[in-house]
Amino acid sequence: MDHSHHLVEFSYGLAFMTGILGSGHCLGMCGSLVSGFFMRHGATSSAPYLIYHAARVSVYGLIGLTAASLGAVLVQTGIFGKAQGILQIIAGLVVILLGLDLLGVSPIRNTLRFAPLAWLRRQFAESTKRGPMVGAAIAGALNGLMPCSMTMAMAVQATTSPSPAEGGLLLLAFGAGTLPSMLAASYLFGKLAAKTRGMLLRGAALFVIALGISTVWQGLAYYSVMRNLANW
Repeated sequence: MDHSHHLVEFSYGLAFMTGILGSGHCLGMCGSLVSGFFMRHGATSSAPYLIYHAARVSVYGLIGLTAASLGAVLVQTGIFGKAQGILQIIAGLVVILLGLDLLGVSPIRNTLRFAPLAWLRRQFAESTKRGPMVGAAIAGALNGLMPCSMTMAMAVQATTSPSPAEGGLLLLAFGAGTLPSMLAASYLFGKLAAKTRGMLLRGAALFVIALGISTVWQGLAYYSVMRNLANW
């Protein structure tokens, strides 16, 4: 219990810190969307702000739940056979590549998306016509699907979670880390300086890479145990 429990807590902590340090990146990519939405609506209470970010973080949780379920299915159907560690090794390497992509030094650029960007932007613009409450819920959910290497890295990491619920919690931990800055952007309509955002993004990328290395290490350990059992 203890070793695996500590590893899970370690992953949650890294995911949360990735969200905190990646806040500058979030503001750079989505700050104008968030501030623009609330400037157009002119919200007079805190409810729309809370609904927007609750929807956004909930989508992260659903992405983690889905990714962890997919990872469990791949293992259970025998695609990875008994060597479940192979999934962790592959996922860890992908997470490392995504971290390097955030640093701008990856040999492979991230071109994967949860949904078409043009469609997301159209739907986001339409959400402003749905009223402050419903519109905030729709816009927040769409914001959660915006293309982002950090979100992608967390989703890949979630495929190795022990259960779908823990995969969802991993992405919720990441989303919780983004809340302070994104809420501030909603209220203050400001942005961090480009230099500050760059520094924070590099810090977030290092946490992503650390998460990937941890996952590769766990996968290698699991694979080694399974191979020794097979040869017993």
